[in-house]
Amino acid sequence: MTAPSTPPHSAPSAPPRPASYPPVAGGNTASPGADEFSTSARARLNAVRAEVGKAVVGQDTAVSGMLIALLCRGHILLEGVPGVAKTLLVRSVAAALDVDTTRVQFTPDLMPGDVTGSLIFDAAASEFSFREGPVFTNLLLADEINRTPPKTQASLLEAMEEAQVSVDGVPRALPEPFLVAATQNPIEYEGTYPLPEAQLDRFLLKVTLPIPPRDDEITVLARHTGDSIHTIWLLPVCDRSPRAPM
Repeated sequence: MTAPSTPPHSAPSAPPRPASYPPVAGGNTASPGADEFSTSARARLNAVRAEVGKAVVGQDTAVSGMLIALLCRGHILLEGVPGVAKTLLVRSVAAALDVDTTRVQFTPDLMPGDVTGSLIFDAAASEFSFREGPVFTNLLLADEINRTPPKTQASLLEAMEEAQVSVDGVPRALPEPFLVAATQNPIEYEGTYPLPEAQLDRFLLKVTLPIPPRDDEITVLARHTGDSIHTIWLLPVCDRSPRAPM
């Protein structure tokens, strides 16, 4: 007797290829909600730029850089000679976005605890309590950051990378959003401490603020000389609420 032969195994046939595939979810096809959010976000950004333009003249690139750094949760280094509205730019953006801002003048005698905060002994409670430093804000203006020693410059490394500071081994979260806008003077390096690469790596953008053109300088002079001196009040055109889901 002979054993019955086993039929050879045949590979399963592939399903017929459809003439066209349906669009993949999350592809180029945008939902109506996404279009509406994009239109609203673009309108708000334009409103912020227009509001900041009431106070800052001729620095549109720097304004765009600050908004990009804020949206990307990064930080920005502003470089320019004195008098090109670096400080005014930061304060104007904070006013238009309705966020808290703090200015720290970096000097050779500034200590890390002057930036991050420190423990203070409370005699009434007989214990140490933490007193927050100026870094606990939404928009920190680090004015002339290269005029302070590297020890103090390094106090911002953790804050810029992890949005927190550690004092006495206890990490403390910083407010949201958090952005460091540091400034430095490119033409006077006497008595300065150039930022190391580890510090420069924390900045998403470096923007050079040039001297405004002649027409913009005339506009600035017209606002701040003679009988035309007036206070410019900026209105918040955006809030700090979390962004809608994309």
